[in-house]
Amino acid sequence: MIIPELPGYLSRLGGAEFKGLIISLFAVTAMLSRPFSGKLSDTIGRIPVMMAGAIVCLICSLIYPILTSISGFFLLRLLHGFSTGFTPTGQTAYISDIIPLERRGEAMGLLGTAGSLGMAGGPAIGGTLANNFGLDAMFYCSSAFGLISILIILGMKETLPERHRFSIAHLKIRRNDIFEYKVWTPCLIMALCAYSYGALFTVIPDFGEFLGIRNKGLLFTCLTVASLLVRLLGGKASDHYGRKAVLRISTVIMVIAMVIIASANTSLQLIIGVTVYGFAQGVTSPTLLAWATDLSPLNRKGRGLSSLYICMEFGIGIGAFLSGIIYGNHAGNFFSTFIVCGILSGAAFIYLMLHRTQTVAHQDGSTRESVS
Repeated sequence: MIIPELPGYLSRLGGAEFKGLIISLFAVTAMLSRPFSGKLSDTIGRIPVMMAGAIVCLICSLIYPILTSISGFFLLRLLHGFSTGFTPTGQTAYISDIIPLERRGEAMGLLGTAGSLGMAGGPAIGGTLANNFGLDAMFYCSSAFGLISILIILGMKETLPERHRFSIAHLKIRRNDIFEYKVWTPCLIMALCAYSYGALFTVIPDFGEFLGIRNKGLLFTCLTVASLLVRLLGGKASDHYGRKAVLRISTVIMVIAMVIIASANTSLQLIIGVTVYGFAQGVTSPTLLAWATDLSPLNRKGRGLSSLYICMEFGIGIGAFLSGIIYGNHAGNFFSTFIVCGILSGAAFIYLMLHRTQTVAHQDGSTRESVS
C-alpha cells in the first residue's frame, strides 16, 4: 500500500538521493530477524511469530506521519522490516504443517495468491488515498489492515506439536540457527531472482513517472495481478512436473521481462514488461517455497524457510541498493539498471540447468528424491 508513494515522500523530505535505501533498509532488518523468527517458529510456535510481525506492521504505519525527518523515516524502515522478518516465516511453516508433501507446491501457490491479492489491491488503494486524502490517510489505512491481521491470527490454532515457553535463551542464535544448509540451492536461486524485485520496487516508480504514468501504484498492480493469475497454477505445476523444470521456464521468462523493461520507450511497453515479470515472479516464488520446504529437516522447517527468506531479503536489498546507485536519478540509466537484472536471472537459469536432484524428508522420517 505505501511502497509506491515512498520514493516521492522521501524526495519531499529532501532525501531523493537515498531512494535505494527505502527497500534495502527494510530488507536488511527483515534478513537479520530471520534467524530469530525461524528458531522461534520451531520452538515457541508459529502463531506467536506471525503475531509479532503483524504488531510491528500496525505500529510502524501509525508512526510514519509523526517522524517526518529523513533519519526518522529510515529508522522506521529499519523497524518496519521486522514485520516481513517474522510473519511470513511463521505463516509458511504453519501451512507446511497442515499440507501433505504431494500438494505442497499447490499450497504455497495458494498462499502466494492470497498475498498477491493484497499486493495487487494495496498499491491501488494507497495511490488513491494519497492522491485524494493525503499520505497520512494512506499510512493510517495501512495500520488498520495490520490490526485486521492481528484479529485473524488471534482466531488461529497452533500447529507446532511440541511448544516451549518463551525464554531469553531462545534469542541466543548459534551458527546452525542462522542458515539451514540443506536448502542452499533454492536459496541461491532466490537471491539471484530477488535482485530484480528490489530493483523494480526502487526504480519503477521513477521510470513510470518518466514515461507519463501518474498513478505509481498502477505498475505494481499490473505486476501483482499477473503474479496472482499464475501463482496457484505454478505451484501445482511444480508438484506435477518438478521444481527445477518449472523454475527453468520461469527464469527464462524473467530474463525476457527485464529486456522488455530495459528497452521500454512508452508507458505501454513498460506495463507489458512489468506484467511479464509478474508472471515469472508468480511462478518462481511458490515453487522455491515448496522446494525449500521439501529439503528442510522435519524439526527445522522454520529455520529452513527463514534461510530462504534471508536470501530473498539479501537479493532484494542488494537489488534495491545497487539499482539506486546504477540509476542515480538519471533517466539515461534505466536500460543498464534492468539489464543487470536480466543477467542475474539468466545466471539462475544456467545454474538450474547444471543442478542435480536432492532428497527430501518424508513425514515418517524417511527420504526420497525431490520433485526437483
